[in-house]
This record gives sequence, structure tokens and C-alpha cells, in this order.
Amino acid sequence: MKKYSIITAMLTLILFTPSYAQKGSDQKMDQFINNLMSKMTLNEKTGQMNLPAAGDITTGQAASSDIGKKIREGKVGGLFNIKSVSKIRTIQKLAVEESRLKIPLLFGMDVIHGYQTVFPIPLAMSCSWDMGLIEKSARIAAQEASADGICWTFSPMVDIARDPRWGRIAEGSGEDPYLGSQIAKAMVKGYQGDDLSKNNTILSCVKHFALYGAAEAGRDYNTVDMSRIRMYNEYLPPYKAAVDAGAGSVMSSFNEVDGIPASANKWLMTDLLRKQWGFNGFVVTDYTAISEMINHGLGDLQEVSGQSLRAGVDMDMVSDGFLNTLKKSLENGKITRAQIDLACRRILEAKYKLGLFEDPYRYCDDNRAKNEIFTTENRQASREVASQSIVLLKNDNQLLPLQKKGTIALIGPLADNKENMAGTWSVAADFTKSVSLLSGLKDALGNDAHILVARGTNIVNDSLLNSRISIFGKPTYRDTRSQAEMVAEAVEVAKKSDVIIAALGEAAEMTGESSSRSDINLPENQKELLKALLVTGKPVIMVLFTGRPLALSWENAHLQAILNVWFSGTEAGNAIADVLFGKVNPSGKLTATFPQNVGQIPIYYNHKNTGRPLPEGAWFQKFRSNYLDVSNDPLYPFGYGLSYTKFEYRDLKLSSTQAKGNQIVSANITLTNSGRYDGAEVVQLYIRDLVGTVTRPVKELKGFQKIALKAGESKSVTFNITPEDLKFYNADLKYDWEPGEFIIMVGGNSKEVKSAKVNWTK
Repeated sequence: MKKYSIITAMLTLILFTPSYAQKGSDQKMDQFINNLMSKMTLNEKTGQMNLPAAGDITTGQAASSDIGKKIREGKVGGLFNIKSVSKIRTIQKLAVEESRLKIPLLFGMDVIHGYQTVFPIPLAMSCSWDMGLIEKSARIAAQEASADGICWTFSPMVDIARDPRWGRIAEGSGEDPYLGSQIAKAMVKGYQGDDLSKNNTILSCVKHFALYGAAEAGRDYNTVDMSRIRMYNEYLPPYKAAVDAGAGSVMSSFNEVDGIPASANKWLMTDLLRKQWGFNGFVVTDYTAISEMINHGLGDLQEVSGQSLRAGVDMDMVSDGFLNTLKKSLENGKITRAQIDLACRRILEAKYKLGLFEDPYRYCDDNRAKNEIFTTENRQASREVASQSIVLLKNDNQLLPLQKKGTIALIGPLADNKENMAGTWSVAADFTKSVSLLSGLKDALGNDAHILVARGTNIVNDSLLNSRISIFGKPTYRDTRSQAEMVAEAVEVAKKSDVIIAALGEAAEMTGESSSRSDINLPENQKELLKALLVTGKPVIMVLFTGRPLALSWENAHLQAILNVWFSGTEAGNAIADVLFGKVNPSGKLTATFPQNVGQIPIYYNHKNTGRPLPEGAWFQKFRSNYLDVSNDPLYPFGYGLSYTKFEYRDLKLSSTQAKGNQIVSANITLTNSGRYDGAEVVQLYIRDLVGTVTRPVKELKGFQKIALKAGESKSVTFNITPEDLKFYNADLKYDWEPGEFIIMVGGNSKEVKSAKVNWTK
């Protein structure tokens, strides 16, 4: 092993001690960690950098397991995928009472959209455009998870996603960097609160850093390749917003960035994240991301582990690369002791900030576990968020809301499937406690109307495909009858009814990790059922369960009403019933564009113009940028969503059409609820920079307000625009604005807007 001189040791202490590097840092924490690290062996330091999965370890197994042995030896920094106060207390005891230095463990889990009280999937929640509710969902998730022993969540996922074939689009906030940034901040604040040392807050982990949502062909774990200017303007903003909000940890992504996998990318992890953005938390890899770099072609486990450490990664999830190879790499001079010390320090700092050194059992309170999880209040909050996340896509002749009378046919494979209501990434939930659509309808109707039920079809016909989408305890309850038998039964039920609710779409695990789809149409067997139901002449409402935008051109053309309920969580059935019967007027707005067909993908609202753009309103022109067989338009644009009432936008006025410097320009519009129902409308502000030194998008979201209006009520809605709203990263990656003409647009979605123009000089 190389000997370090006194000068080298002093420089290391100066450069890598946070009390020097981070102005205003907690001196007490620095002194504590300096003292602790002075006692640590090399193996104990690399042990802190090791994050194995707990698996199905039980309380009784903990002491005798291989993980238990490693914990006693100081070779584990944390565990994940284990829950319950009793298990976590037992395992924490091994660390703080039976290891040499008694360093507590971190306990992490994928608390993505709620803990035991499950909220709608993140893509659905983003459609509420309600930052208060989104923050509240994260606050409740932190409350419940911390009550069950967990202090660290692998959330929020802030990846921008513009390809609905990618299954993990369900886990994020859609296609827009501005909205995604607002949601990222709200989630971090909800998890971490104002004081991480409180026992009802948990450490957030921003993922997946970076660009994971742009995987080629929408295929999970696939290659990502894009320019720096696109990264900075379109994909990086939500990550930066989460870091600026104080996120305590960041997770590296599986994909490569500029040809180098993220977990070995020094530009990404050190130059950008730490030097440019000032992040001072710790970086953990995604599951086996270090060992997977062998398949990327970067070398053996020792080599890729060294690359990852040098890049700025602090904690290795599952690969065991740091634990088993860093000592040899240090002896060979491939890494430095200072790099190990810095990674170890960052992890210890997180534990200190969580208060674990003061009280390692602070998250192990049996009374909290009994009284704060899956409460009536939490379930009511889930119901509220779910009802605000539902998007009404079509409602011809005001078919909805339904009246509570007559006979209702509830038909479809998702009519009474409570296990699939939670959607993907609901690892702590008891699926049997979710409310199915049938249960929700029964509770809402009581004796006011009669419900007839039929399955109608399976979710998919292909039994092999079905086996792939019925995992993680979420069965599809596949019916062994033929498609013809099930359809015939459904038609007979439909004939006896006044209206048909068709509960169709995807199973919960048709989206999420490793759930990419090349065909995003409704499964053909479900479409066959719809065709048979339409022949009855009865009105058909499709209640659509999905974790991604689907291609619904046929459904949109033939059905009277489509209600996109996503996967709404624990209270799904009740929330859907609230909307169907008008207790809640839907106000959700899409945060990801719905294409007409898969051939339009990627399709998103804030695209660039080409040199041969198709004129607005045109369907096709030769030698223009368009298709022969379909228009350029989406089926449902970003920001789209109907209401049971009608909102009218009038009289967009700017406070000035000639602005200079830091002047504030106010955009004012009158919003009127001209319908028969009280309702809420998400008013959206878009801006277009007409001329720039680099090409600029046709429009960009720059603000939004959710406005509640009584029937017949009007309100003046104002947005204050400053040069900060005009800034972008130019060809030199300088963040600034350029003078010129700007179109200011305000409306209810990205396509239908009122416009005005301002000339802004410096």
C-alpha cells in the first residue's frame, strides 16, 4: 500500500473536511465525524459504502444470517427492502450494540407514491397540478414509513419522459421540465420537512441521475444519447430543482451519458452535480448499477468499482464492488484513500442529520407503528388526491356525471380487482385493503340504483403475456372461459341496463420498471368487447386504468365518454365513484401527450420547429414535415382535460407590449365558468421566444394556477412575467435570456390558447 506523506495527509484533511469545503456547515457534526473516522479501519469505511438488499430476512434470521455477520463486522452501511419496527430494531441492534464502532444503519425503501396508504401513481398525481396535495402525499408517506422504521426513500423519480412505451413513465411527472421541477420540489419538501432529525421525516433520494427517461425505443435500461444543450434545457431541470430543494441523496441511473454509464461518469457526478449545482449529500447507485457496467464494456468488477468511486459515487447498491475490490484498487494506486474517506463521510453525515447517532432507534416506536399507519385520515387524503388526478378525456352530450338511478352494467376485467388499484411500485401496500371500482360504486349508490356485473374479457388474451403482468401479488384473475363466452355474457348484462361502465385498460404491472410495451393500444380483446357493447345501443363510459398514455384513436371516435383514472391507489374505487356521480367535478389535466398511434412517438408539446413546418391547421402538404397517413396532432395534447362544466377564456391583456430589462409584464385574462356545475380549471401560461441564437421550442410552460369557480362566476387571472421566465441555456451553456419578440399564451391546455405579443429589450 502506498505511504502518504504528512503534507498529503494535511491537504486531504483541508480539501475533504466539510468544515472547510462547505461554508457554514455544522461544526459539531464535522467534529463528531472527524473523530469517528479517525477510529475507522479501511474495511469499516468501505463497509459504510455498501448497501445490500435485506431480502426476506426475518427477525429470527437476522443474527445468524450472512448480513448479520457483515453488520457486526462493520461491512454494511444500510439495508433496503425491509420493513416493520420489530425487524428493523433487531437489525439496528446488531449495528449499534454488537459492532466495534456502533455506527447505525440506514433503512431504505421504494416509498414511491405512499407507504401503506397508497396514493395515485406519480404520473396521475402530476395531473392534479396541485403542489399542495402532492407535497401532502409525500408528507403522509414519510409519516407512515418513518413510523414503520424506515428513514430513507428512493423517491422522487423526476425523469422527463416523452415515450409512453417506457414503463417507468408511470413513476414520474410526465414530459415537461417546468412542471416536473415544481413537483420535484414539492416531493422533497414533503419527505424531508423542515428538520431531518425529526422522527417523522425521511431522507429523499432523487432519481435516476440522469436522463433515464430518454431510453431509446422506450426500452428500459436502454442507451440514451443527447446533446448537452438538450440536457440542460429539457431533461436536467427537475433534478436540479430537487437538489436546490435540499434533497439529501441522489441515485445514479442505469443508462450511459455521453458514452459513459452514469455510475462511472465524473462529469455527471462531480463536475455537474457537485461543482455546478453545489450538491453536498451522498450518491447511491441503482440496483447493481456498478456490476452492470461490466456488460457495458468498461472492465471487470474491480475496474468499474474504481471508476465509480473516482466519478463521485458514494454508496454501492448490491454489487458488493466497493466492499470487495476497493482495498485492492487502493493498494494498486488506482484510487486514493481520500476518495474513500470522502464517500464514507458523506454517508455518515446523512446518518448524523437524521439523528441516528443521537438515537439509532428513533424510527422504532411501536406506538407510532400502531397509530400512524393506514389511518382514516390518510385514506381520506388518498381519496382526495385520487379524485383530483382523474382526467376526463371525452364526455359527449354530457353523459357524465351519472345519476344515481336505474340499472348500471359494470363490465370488464378491472371492475372488481382491488389488487391492481395501487399501480406499480406499491411495495409496502396490502393490496387486499384497496377499494375496487365495484366496491366504490356500491358504497356510492346504496339502494339508489342496481349494479349488474360481468367480466367480459381478460386483460389480455395471451397467457404468456398474462404471466408477465400478474406478478408482485397483483393477480389478473384470468378467466378460463373463451372470449366469445365472456363477451356474450357481458352483452346480456348490458341489454338489461341503462348505461354501461366498461372498466378496461392495463394491469398495474403493465407499467413500471421492466414493463416497456411496443404496442400501446388497448389490448385487442378489450376492443372486441367494446365493439360488442356498442352494438347494444346503450351508452358506454370507458373507465380507463393505465400507467401511461395509450393510443386511443378508435375509442375516442366511438365511445361517448372516457374517464382516465390511471391507478388511483388505496381509495381508487371511492375516488372514481366520486367523479362518476358528480360529487367531484374532474379537474385533472394531462402531463404527458397522448398520441394518435405509436408511430408518432416521441410526441410532446414543446417541440422545435423544422425548416419546413406544417402550417397550423393543415393536415398534409408535400415537402413539409408531416406523415402521409396521420396528422401531426396528438389525440390529446399536454395540459388537456375536460370538466363537467365549461370554462371560457376572454380578453388576454398584457400590462405592456414593450418591456425593458427587469421590468415585470403582467398577463391578465378573464376566466368564466359558463356551465351548470362548480368546478376548477388549471389555467396555463406558455411563452414562445420567436428568435434566438439557438432554436427555441414552439412554446414552453412557464406558469399555472388552479382556479375554483362557482357556476356562472368569473375571475381575473394574472401571471407576472419577468426575464427569469425567458432564460434558457444557449450554445455555450450559459443560462440567460435574449432580447426580442415573445408570444405570451394563456389557456386550458397547450393547444387551445389566447395569445399576445411583447417586445422585450435589455
